[in-house]
Amino acid sequence: MTGLEGSIVVAARALGAGLCMGLGAIGPAIGEGNAVGKALESMARQPEMAGNLRTNMILGCAITETTGIYSLVVSLLLMFMKIS
Repeated sequence: MTGLEGSIVVAARALGAGLCMGLGAIGPAIGEGNAVGKALESMARQPEMAGNLRTNMILGCAITETTGIYSLVVSLLLMFMKIS
């Protein structure tokens, strides 16, 4: 690859990685915000269920966060893969 082609590839990889992280973070953020809001609403209505609701909420947030971690892995792969 020439210098210009290499620069275009590096720029495209950086742009792709940025889009991957940006779009990959939107879903977990909305999902976790919704889950926490509904859990707090449920805890306010039924305080005796707070422990069970909190456990389920934390488990749900952990599962939701894996989507963000997957997008991080994909963006790191885009940034650091070798192109010959």
